[in-house]
Amino acid sequence: MGLERIIRVARGLEPADLVLAGGRHLNVFSGEILEGDVAVADGTIAGIGAYPAKAGRRIDLKGDILLPGFIDAHIHLESTLLSIPEFARAVVPRGTTTVLTDPHEIVNVMGLAGLDYMLASSRGLPLDVYFMASSCVPATRFETAGGRVAAAGIRRALGRPRVLGVAEMMDVPGVLAGDPEVLGKIRAGRGRRIDGHAPLVSGKDLSAYVSAGIRSDHECTRIEEAREKLRLGMTIMMREGTTERNVAALAPLVTPETASRFLLVSDDKHVDDLLDNGHMDENLRRAVSAGIDPVSAVRMATINPALYMGLSDRGAVAPGYAADLAVVSDLETFRVRAVYKGGLLVAANGRPAWRKIRPLLPARHAMRVADFSIDRLRVPARFGRIRVIEIVPGQILTRSVTEDASPAADPERDIAKIAVVERHKASGRIGLGFVRGFGLKAGAIASTVAHDSHNLIVAGTNDRDMAACVRHLVRTGGGLCAAHDGRIAAALPLPIAGLMSDREAEVVAGRLTLVKAAAAILGSRLPDPFMHLSFLALPVVPELRLTDRGLVDVRRNEIVPLFVGP
Repeated sequence: MGLERIIRVARGLEPADLVLAGGRHLNVFSGEILEGDVAVADGTIAGIGAYPAKAGRRIDLKGDILLPGFIDAHIHLESTLLSIPEFARAVVPRGTTTVLTDPHEIVNVMGLAGLDYMLASSRGLPLDVYFMASSCVPATRFETAGGRVAAAGIRRALGRPRVLGVAEMMDVPGVLAGDPEVLGKIRAGRGRRIDGHAPLVSGKDLSAYVSAGIRSDHECTRIEEAREKLRLGMTIMMREGTTERNVAALAPLVTPETASRFLLVSDDKHVDDLLDNGHMDENLRRAVSAGIDPVSAVRMATINPALYMGLSDRGAVAPGYAADLAVVSDLETFRVRAVYKGGLLVAANGRPAWRKIRPLLPARHAMRVADFSIDRLRVPARFGRIRVIEIVPGQILTRSVTEDASPAADPERDIAKIAVVERHKASGRIGLGFVRGFGLKAGAIASTVAHDSHNLIVAGTNDRDMAACVRHLVRTGGGLCAAHDGRIAAALPLPIAGLMSDREAEVVAGRLTLVKAAAAILGSRLPDPFMHLSFLALPVVPELRLTDRGLVDVRRNEIVPLFVGP
């Protein structure tokens, strides 16, 4: 009787399950802010106007504005460091009701078993979690991952429930070279959305990349880059994460003519950022403060991602659409008063309205490290110059610079030693290099969150503290830590694949604050040094990265030596 009853409620012949009255709503189709009751039946918006409600089910919004529930079309849930149930408790009260995630962090650790774990973990929540089939596991041939997903694996993943398409195609060189395995993955996704990942790619190479059927990009950092991709028909995912902040730079490109081609996404966001600042509500605030029209900004977080994802049942306050709704105070601060999922109140005044759900724990152990000793961290003493990774604050891009060679870190020049220790196959491989930009004066910091293969990455001023970090994370099953004088100063355990915690969001945020504070005491100037550290092993974003196999020059698409000669 669901459809028949919705029609009867829409005609005013039966009382609605819920009527939200006394407020206004944003019509994403016309761009108007309108008055009128919003009537809900069987989880669906039945009508807008004057409607009767069941006893006690008429809610006075007291002048607040009703928006569609927010949709994040590109996020890596693992990057929050939270289990999915705890992620939901953090973001649903902020107005988020749907997310589309690429689980390539855990799939790189566990293979398709990681996808199945995430699917199981996301059931029964007041948050719809959809997935993309991770296309780059591993992302390149220059690293060692725990899992490997070929074209056949993509086809199997696309047969899972709630898997909508193929996730970001990061192997740009493989696409351009017509690599059979890469093209096999693209062919497996034909007829579905295929997301892109093409930082700074332009000209004929970009045309070739787009011609393969890749339809979006979330790596634009410059307005010229986004404009070129927009002209070639790509949907631009305007990213605002913890370290990747691109909205201000790209905002001038959003006009009435182009706004339908933009989405607001978060990509990678740490738990403390979620709790302190918000999720899509924060992205909306930043978009509006950057000069984007509020109505366009709301569309970029509701109807635009719904249409892009092929979810035609959500993203609007209109008849026939899911009653996934966020009640906000205004279109500037986007303070969320209440959230409805399928017409049920799931959060009010920033607090979730459902009982906590215990996270599942995968059976597979996260740490397989062999042949590690402090001697493996030593760099030979040689004359000449070395390649150094230079951090770009506020971006995941890095620069490749050269400095006078040294076998050890040099805090006076802000040069720390960095190592990537393979943790999946017990191969014993360790990549060594140097990095500038952390500001470390002493000690070391380490993480088993290291995009995208998630080997153990450690940066420090001396081998003793670096070794202490490595041993601690191997012993405890992964996480983040900081060490000084050979002892662990602070740590955040991440027992779920070495990527996520099984604790409450507030506990995880508190532990994260402690490890970041420890890094600051050691001299780090970065607001989130562990997020920056996690991206230094990502060999698909220019310019220079470090994996367990060595230094990778991303532009040249090859492993290069540490020493560059006299």
